[in-house]
Amino acid sequence: MKRTIISLGVAAVALMAALPAAAEIKPRIIRFGYGLNEDSLQGRGARHFAEELAKATGDKHKVRTFGAATLGSDMQMQNALAGGAQEMMVGSTATLVGLVKEFGVWDLPFLFNNEKEADAVLDGPFGQKLLDKLAEKDLIGLVYWENGFRNMTNTKRPINSVEDLKGIKLRVMQNPVFLDVFNGVGANAVPLAFSELFSALETKAVDGQENPVTTIESSKFYEVQKYLSLTKHVYSPWIMMASKTFWDKLDADEKAAIMKAAVSSREFERKDSRESTEKSMVFLKSKGMQINEVSAAETDRMRAAVKPILDKVKADIGAATIAELDAEIAKVRK
Repeated sequence: MKRTIISLGVAAVALMAALPAAAEIKPRIIRFGYGLNEDSLQGRGARHFAEELAKATGDKHKVRTFGAATLGSDMQMQNALAGGAQEMMVGSTATLVGLVKEFGVWDLPFLFNNEKEADAVLDGPFGQKLLDKLAEKDLIGLVYWENGFRNMTNTKRPINSVEDLKGIKLRVMQNPVFLDVFNGVGANAVPLAFSELFSALETKAVDGQENPVTTIESSKFYEVQKYLSLTKHVYSPWIMMASKTFWDKLDADEKAAIMKAAVSSREFERKDSRESTEKSMVFLKSKGMQINEVSAAETDRMRAAVKPILDKVKADIGAATIAELDAEIAKVRK
């Protein structure tokens, strides 16, 4: 009898030791905001993150997702995170440039040749170095998602050359790099929050905009835009962030669980993005959008046209940062 009790006690201790770390994790509600609709790459990625974090924490961390800019524009959500009023978000890297100028590198036109190059640089030491800089601004950079290669839509004409951009009122992100580049090639760049964009297109306050084709579909821009020109002028990432105020309250197990779920969401979202891009092209054609692909020769002309502007932008970002990025890209291409 005594031996049985001892054996049961040993088994109980062993069982307790084998319990997942989730048993120690505190119950938490995490408000996770994003700008696009629920049925979008951001929406599906956010749901995946919520599901993975629930698994990792024994359902103790419950993520409540808020799409369609319900919690505000990217800029407003950034401010809410920095002030500790919201826990997490995913949004554009472009709106971070005012906080950390080095984030301007992700807005440089014709930086990457393909998604494979982008993945390697974003997930490598250079990309991580930029994420680490956010802590000084009360933000925690977790991982990069994919927005994708950006393309132009408008109601005036197909964009086949630099000259076709002249005079077009083009909505751009609230970012000095985008403003300088598009104004420099003759467009009339209009900085505007994404949450205001559909209305601006519908009322013809702007003629066009530039985004990946998946965003053009999920945001229903095909309802108010006629021409889609595949310029692929910028590879645009999204960034998943947490409030530093929130992050500092977490213990090591909780942080590890969130990071594990974040990495899983990154891989899920990128795969979803690349599969969805092909489907979106077919869908947009079925909705009557006229789609043209810019030739390699005209792409080279566009690259040459923006070079003087980029030289200035690169100087603003910092020569050392640009040299480090160029070295990283060269290493990846080898």
